[in-house]
Amino acid sequence: MGLDEEKEATTGGENEEHNKSESSFCVTENEDDEDGAKLELGPPCSLKEQLEKDKDDESLRRWKEQLLGSVDVNDVGETLHPEVKITSLSIVSPGRDDIVLPIPEDGNPKGLWFTLKEVDSAKEMIGTFSPQSEPYTHEMPEETTPSGMFARGSYTAKSKFVDDDDKCHLEINYTFDIRKDWA
Repeated sequence: MGLDEEKEATTGGENEEHNKSESSFCVTENEDDEDGAKLELGPPCSLKEQLEKDKDDESLRRWKEQLLGSVDVNDVGETLHPEVKITSLSIVSPGRDDIVLPIPEDGNPKGLWFTLKEVDSAKEMIGTFSPQSEPYTHEMPEETTPSGMFARGSYTAKSKFVDDDDKCHLEINYTFDIRKDWA
């Protein structure tokens, strides 16, 4: 239906009510940036260099402060590749104490790592974090594991934490069980 036809349909007839269809031009969750169109970034520079750039521009200075908070540039250092260290993962489940899983140095836990009570591939954007001395905590949305006799068993999984520059900060291979009970 063209614009003129839609206009006629909404104005023609007495007390006739038509719902206009809505369309969206924004990217949805299912439409990732995997269309081959990648944003070309400038050359990498340290956080200190980034803060020094355009320091005379008041609006850019305020914007950078808003993004970074109260970062002490001297504590951050001059590195082009910031250190991201994932120290532990936790599984939070109602009716059970939290399971805190420390990440081994080599990123590969030995043996069974945890058990889930009665898995798929998922991507989750964690967010943007400015440098700070205290660790960040991020809680992922709740997921439900499959239930029933056919879902029970031992599983091997791989999780990766990758930044926008495709740098992998953690790749961890682990095994877990899905059982009828927490045992």
